[in-house]
Amino acid sequence: MLKNGMVIAFLFLLLACSPATPPSGVVLGMQLEPPGLDPTRGAAGAIDDIVYANVFEGLTQIAEDGSVKPALAKSWTVSPDGREYIFHLQKDVRFHDGSVFDANDVRFSLNRARAPDSVNAQRGLFAPIMDVEILDPLSVRVTLNKPVGDFLFNMGLGDAVMVDAASANGNVAHPVGTGPFRLERWQKGYAITLRRNEGYWGKKALSETIKFVFIADPAAASAALLAGDVHGFAGFPAPENLPVFEKNPRFDVLIGASEGETILAINNGRKPFDDVRVRRAIAYAINRQELIDGALFGRGIPIGSHFSPGHRAYVDMTGIYPYNPQKAHELLTKAGYPDGFSATLKLPPPSYARRSGEIVAAQLNQVGIRVKIENIEWAGWLDQVFANKDYDLSIVAHTEPMDIGIYARDDYYFQYHSQAFKALMEQLTLASDPDERDALYRKAQRMIANDSVNGFLFQLVKMGVWDHRLKGMWKNAPIQGAPLRGIYLEN
Repeated sequence: MLKNGMVIAFLFLLLACSPATPPSGVVLGMQLEPPGLDPTRGAAGAIDDIVYANVFEGLTQIAEDGSVKPALAKSWTVSPDGREYIFHLQKDVRFHDGSVFDANDVRFSLNRARAPDSVNAQRGLFAPIMDVEILDPLSVRVTLNKPVGDFLFNMGLGDAVMVDAASANGNVAHPVGTGPFRLERWQKGYAITLRRNEGYWGKKALSETIKFVFIADPAAASAALLAGDVHGFAGFPAPENLPVFEKNPRFDVLIGASEGETILAINNGRKPFDDVRVRRAIAYAINRQELIDGALFGRGIPIGSHFSPGHRAYVDMTGIYPYNPQKAHELLTKAGYPDGFSATLKLPPPSYARRSGEIVAAQLNQVGIRVKIENIEWAGWLDQVFANKDYDLSIVAHTEPMDIGIYARDDYYFQYHSQAFKALMEQLTLASDPDERDALYRKAQRMIANDSVNGFLFQLVKMGVWDHRLKGMWKNAPIQGAPLRGIYLEN
């Protein structure tokens, strides 16, 4: 109690003080440091937070309203059967090392992403690509083995950015893209600085530099904003301190929509979680509102399936497994665990995960599931949980848009295997009519909710807090990461 009181007192003391002289350029705070800077080789959302549309660009780009806009492809045509796309590329585009961007780079990037040995986290999105044909230096024909209704959207994701064959292998530490910023410096454990690309093919960035400072502790994030050490957080990690900034005219606080479906990930391939009765017991044991109030201070939206409440095809499935500890006990008994069992909950660093984990563990303990918490760093989570499936339970926000298709992947870390769901996703891939796609999305939400594949917790809201002088920041997050070419600090 004393500790929290000291933090709050410190924050209000800072409010009374004049901010420090801000450094040149724009300085943004981030809670997580990315493990690398190549969005085509990593699943961490923090990668896209820095490089998406800033260092690397795709054929298309996703706008703040979720629409698809031209990027390195200035235009495109689609065949009547939806299987052929001809992309017409921007001219006079160069990579940061001076190499010319042309159709060869498109062919290399797409073939690399879909190759059998690809390490792209979204490799499945490229599987429908059957051929990439160079028509001329600035024209490419991409042929699909079946129509894909959201192909142009997929080409605007960070996983689909264009890279050069000569520099691709070094992009993890030394990214070479075509974007409006280039990497200037990576101070491991502290900050990454981007500098304006003066040779950029499009409109130049308004800010000379963008510096991302990594601040893991929520209280320290608040203190850094109040002191003027950083100009803003696109994803503010301390919801308990939002009232402080909402009352201060020096700051803008914008609560927007995100694609962050936060789940209690369950290893469906490991006993006893391979039993749907156990997974349903977990669903009944979770009190979502208590979780949102305790971990997010009320700043979250309860969800009952893996889908964003902001989408028109959203179905509210929170009522299918309402909070009911007695029902959870009954299901565990029927599954052969009248005295419960022990399980490990591996938690990555974000505050929403660590705070939620404490509450979820307490809720599961109440029904006999004795949970041991293991806090691990992000690199460890990616290795143990995501890559090697070495876990019982975990908590993480999935920020890729419209990613319900991950439940159809045999090798995905949930280890959920449903032929019916795979068939449904195949139908969705072939569908182009919006109403038909929405109907299939609704069916998919119901299917994974009924199977209790994971514990569906809440949708993260995008909590943006920044200096009132900072202009051009996105309120909403339709995808992970946002273009920063248009942000600047007003005098």
